[in-house]
Amino acid sequence: MTHGNSGHHGPNGPKQLPSVLATPAVVGAWRTRAAIVAVVFGLLSLVFLGSHEGRNHLLRAYLMGYMTCFNFCGGALAFLMVQYVSGGKWGQILRRPLEAMTRTWWLLVVLFLPVLFLMKHLYVWAAFPNKSALLNAYHQGLITHEQQLTAASKLTMLSPTSAVVEFFIVFAFMGLVITLLNRWSVQRDADPQAGTVASFDKWRVRFENLSGPSILLYVILMSMFVIVFVKSLDVTWYSSVYGLQFLVAQGYAVLALGILTLILLSRYEPMKTMFRTTEQHDMGKLAFAFVMLNIYLTFAEFLIIWSGNLPDEIPWYLHRIHGGWWYICTADVICHWVIPFCILLSRDIKRSKSKMIWVTAFMIFARFIDMFWLIEPNFNDAAGNLHLAGNFGILAYVTVPIAVVAVWVFFYLTELMKRPLINVNDPHTEELLEPEHAH
Repeated sequence: MTHGNSGHHGPNGPKQLPSVLATPAVVGAWRTRAAIVAVVFGLLSLVFLGSHEGRNHLLRAYLMGYMTCFNFCGGALAFLMVQYVSGGKWGQILRRPLEAMTRTWWLLVVLFLPVLFLMKHLYVWAAFPNKSALLNAYHQGLITHEQQLTAASKLTMLSPTSAVVEFFIVFAFMGLVITLLNRWSVQRDADPQAGTVASFDKWRVRFENLSGPSILLYVILMSMFVIVFVKSLDVTWYSSVYGLQFLVAQGYAVLALGILTLILLSRYEPMKTMFRTTEQHDMGKLAFAFVMLNIYLTFAEFLIIWSGNLPDEIPWYLHRIHGGWWYICTADVICHWVIPFCILLSRDIKRSKSKMIWVTAFMIFARFIDMFWLIEPNFNDAAGNLHLAGNFGILAYVTVPIAVVAVWVFFYLTELMKRPLINVNDPHTEELLEPEHAH
């Protein structure tokens, strides 16, 4: 592997590894902007504390912003493990951003405390944590008979105590795997045998042995987490692919953020030399695959439930297409699926840095629309009846998620600045320096 101050070595020869691999100083400016956005939108969100309706929407919107950040962190962990198992140059160039995303897991633990302390305002099973409380709530007309029976049958998994235990299990596992992967990544670069086949093989086996079984465990635990804290907002809703849908949505969001990060960094060294059009095109194709998989899973679930025509299952969709929700549903389909699908069909767009900035930013915006469509209609005052006029509290879904995600971005960029952007003790690093060929 060649080293030097220049990023190139002749017109047709291999490029040189930049002499400085640290994160460019401009990332500090990006972090400052994220902090400003977090403060401004956080202050705007305080307005909603002035009314009961505003406070209700404040917590719901907070959950939406939190789950968006969880998707970034958890999805980055999943991608990191998959890359260690499968290999590939696309994963090597994306590794440092993925590692930085995963190292925000402790922030997600802290940010989840308001949800844990105020869960009774979100979940039927938390407001009425035992069978007698559920029965009394039913007799008082606070919940339906179906909600009472369903929640009572799920108390083993859906209760305040169970939810806290499940929360700690999920994040203890994520924290352990994230800590090991990030620690080993640093140790690999400091390996005295770095650059040798023996070193490559030693670290490859170590990462594969951890990542292989951890992928399966992550999918199981992540599915449990989203079932407990998102799906159970409607305790009567059933879906066998809900966890898988969230996993695909995580890949969708992480790829969008990862590609956006790399393109912005490619204006400066070392990414200006290392981030080739070839890897950008590969990641664009992978993002296109996740868009298609997202479409397939969501539409398949809808088609199966709609054709089954069961009164226990259809209301979940009816709440999301009646009234003003039809416009949100349409916007979700167009922004989340149709537009990214059509745009990413183009080879030229996937290879254009300027165009992919807008595409990936739009994909992240589409995730906000989808999370809003998933969360808000679960509540009685919004199910099948979305009214913007006179519904001041609904604006919390604009300010609060932006504030929460901006806080997460601040710490993501902080973590990104702590390490060199390129992992040098990896055989794929030298491949990234090879001349590009049309494909």
